[in-house]
Amino acid sequence: MKSHEIDYKIKGHDIQFVEIELDPNETVIAEAGAMLYMKEGIDFTAKMGDGSEPEKGLFGKLLSAASRKITGESIFITHFTHRGVGKSHVAFAAPYPGTILPVDLAAMGGTIIVQRDAFLCAALGTKISMHFNQNLGSGFLGGEGFILQKLQGDGKVFIHAGGTVIEHELNGETLRVDTGCVVGFQEGINFSVQRAGNLKSMVFGGEGLFLATLQGTGKVWLQSMPISKLINQLSPGSSNSRKEDNGGLLKSLLES
Repeated sequence: MKSHEIDYKIKGHDIQFVEIELDPNETVIAEAGAMLYMKEGIDFTAKMGDGSEPEKGLFGKLLSAASRKITGESIFITHFTHRGVGKSHVAFAAPYPGTILPVDLAAMGGTIIVQRDAFLCAALGTKISMHFNQNLGSGFLGGEGFILQKLQGDGKVFIHAGGTVIEHELNGETLRVDTGCVVGFQEGINFSVQRAGNLKSMVFGGEGLFLATLQGTGKVWLQSMPISKLINQLSPGSSNSRKEDNGGLLKSLLES
């Protein structure tokens, strides 16, 4: 199915949202709960399936819903269609601060692979499916990247990254990064997880036990602040929290 052609504007700086402009009968699909606002004429329906294969029967829709559940996403995808006249708009925002990256799938060879929480919205006709990383160590050792999402089509998709997006163009090269910082990459890039140096570096280096390794030719998108790292830094028991607790204790002793 050929994807709908949609226009868009990305607004904001540190906390962004994307506003999609729809002509009559044009549709954009989005993660459940991602809608920020919609203008007159927009109708929305929650469906089991991305709508890329209208002939898909009930079994196919259930299979698609089950795969989304495994990736940690809602089993429903919301379809927003302009039923009025002229042009209308619907906007989407991610659940945490960061950057929205527009990707033209046609220019990417028709397929990109993204982390399971990266997809935000896309033109109708985009196929969203589960992608298992062939390297089992990516999931069991690195904690990230075992179950990914594959986005296929010839239209525009919008993915979300925590913090700032960093884009790399690999040409047969190897890039090693924190496992949680990988947002997505073109099909053909080999993604695996490897040990972070020797035992001393793994234990005392502060970079975690494993690093993600991306190798091949194509684009790679990284995020400077994955939500998992932000939660870890803010959670009780983290090094920052302990410093704050110690500072509060010292202040109390000085004031007593």
